[in-house]
Amino acid sequence: MLRDVRWTVGRVVTSRARLAMLAGGGIAGTYDVVEFLRVVVPKAARALAGIRTLAEVIPDDRLRLQALSSIDAKAYHVAGGCILATFLTPSAADHYVEIVAPLETIYDYLDNLCDRHPDVGIAAYPILHRAISDALDPGAVVGGYYDLGPSGDDGDYLVTLVRRVQRGLRRLAEHEQLIPLFREAATLYADMQTFVHFPAAEREEACRLWYGRHAARYGKLEWFEFACAAGSQFQVYAPLFMLFDTRHASIIDTYRAYFPAVSALHVLLDSFIDQEEDREHDDLNFVSLYGGNERFFERVAYLARRAVGAFSHLPNAQRHRFVLRAMSLFYLTHPKVYAQRLDESALELLKIIDTELGEGPR
Repeated sequence: MLRDVRWTVGRVVTSRARLAMLAGGGIAGTYDVVEFLRVVVPKAARALAGIRTLAEVIPDDRLRLQALSSIDAKAYHVAGGCILATFLTPSAADHYVEIVAPLETIYDYLDNLCDRHPDVGIAAYPILHRAISDALDPGAVVGGYYDLGPSGDDGDYLVTLVRRVQRGLRRLAEHEQLIPLFREAATLYADMQTFVHFPAAEREEACRLWYGRHAARYGKLEWFEFACAAGSQFQVYAPLFMLFDTRHASIIDTYRAYFPAVSALHVLLDSFIDQEEDREHDDLNFVSLYGGNERFFERVAYLARRAVGAFSHLPNAQRHRFVLRAMSLFYLTHPKVYAQRLDESALELLKIIDTELGEGPR
């Protein structure tokens, strides 16, 4: 994780356009970046290192491979998931990371199992993803996640992660307020993971029909933008942060601010940098569904505008603009951008998002 973050920071400070976007947050935004890098990233790295020791002793070779791969290749997900801890007191930040690090690891591990493990059929997806809904409900009974595959002994790796999240939530006063939101987020995430992993000839229609059942609430989205939004974790991490920040009255507004706009942008940017990998594995790539950059850029602008507008109704809106700015910079400065020669498009996306953020000096 630390290596990836250092690489990205090095690229940002040597790219005039990226440095300008970073500076767009003003002096306060620059200070927040420094605090995130100085305080939160090391906390997240330590938490993930502890989780990696669990993964290293998984008895089954294939499960161990996917667990370690999800940690090593996606460590930046844990750092990003913890970003709002930047604005918490040291003890609260420790507690927040204690919840988010194992939870994000569950998301990434299950994603790897669904994408890369040869022994995971469609019927297994919703059963596996009960681990997320159970983790987010401290009262849930834990276990049975591999009942329909994959086979093999994980040495209680997944159960241990679920219990760590539950334990962290249990220690958080009034966590019960989060459970209805978390239940919806976990259900939509499991649905999304199931439908996008249908056979190639069936998955788009399955996703369209699924979106049709929710379009009345989110009718201004493309079906695949809704799938992107459902596939994010920010609609969990942001309300969680609000409870830590004792902003109880803003929990629902925060959920709605992040879902679907920020969440859709999150997964679209992830999809943008995964284009080559998705082609190689015949995975569904959401960016490709726009049919070209013109429409893609238009929709990124729309989603960013929608997110910034929603932020204006939250306390300390600049914190949430910081999240969107930092997330965009991190994804659009990822090594995959340069490996795929996507830098020109990445810079255009940064310009679009920076324009919609509209804060700080120009």
